Amino acid sequence: MRHLRLNRAARTSALGTAALIAALSLTACQDGGQAAADASVATPGTSDTQPSADAGAPAPRAGGAAGSDSGEDSAPDTGQASGSGSGSATGPTKADPAAATRQDGGKDTGPVTRACDGGNSKVTLTPVPRPLNHMLLTVTNTGSTACNAYYYPFLRFGEAQSTPPVIEESKPQAVVTVLPGESAYAGVMTSSADGSGTGGYSTRKAVVHFQGRDGSGSTGPSANAPLSKAVYVDSTLAVTYWQTDMDDALMY
Repeated sequence: MRHLRLNRAARTSALGTAALIAALSLTACQDGGQAAADASVATPGTSDTQPSADAGAPAPRAGGAAGSDSGEDSAPDTGQASGSGSGSATGPTKADPAAATRQDGGKDTGPVTRACDGGNSKVTLTPVPRPLNHMLLTVTNTGSTACNAYYYPFLRFGEAQSTPPVIEESKPQAVVTVLPGESAYAGVMTSSADGSGTGGYSTRKAVVHFQGRDGSGSTGPSANAPLSKAVYVDSTLAVTYWQTDMDDALMY
């Protein structure tokens, strides 16, 4: 009987030990699973301010957009760099300013170098009340392109062999460019107001010669300046440089 009681006690002890081991194993598994779950929720370095990339998104193609598998719907590669690096593909650079050009009717005609002359202009010579003994010489561009009225007119009255001198104080800051249909002006002092001039004579003939760009003499055809009545000129005869405004031409 004693041997039977010992066997029963041994079996009971073995069963208790096995139950304890199973309970401990189950607790360990539960604790490990919770720890893993906690670790997956709060992993250091993965805060919500900088989300990680979607592991399922396709990687960008070289030189193309992400997710484009054929390249047909993507913008073509123009070879222009989008940044400010020092690579060779930098795109177009800003062009230098173009030279000043003249616009006629919306068409770029380039720099104006053609001189106004009797072939592309007409002239008029009219007396003015002020200043005394002065006339206004007007040259009007009758051509289809702009021309330059260079320096001052070579004006001859009657049969004079020489042209009158220019009033140097009237020299403008730039060459006077005359657009089609527009005019330039020069003042003409025909004689002295106090009668101090010499060699005076009256005439109804006046001819205008034009200077070229180099200022070496007259260029192109001359132009007649018809006079409605005789004009008296003497040794004080003088002209101004070409001006863009008639008031400037009559200041001297």
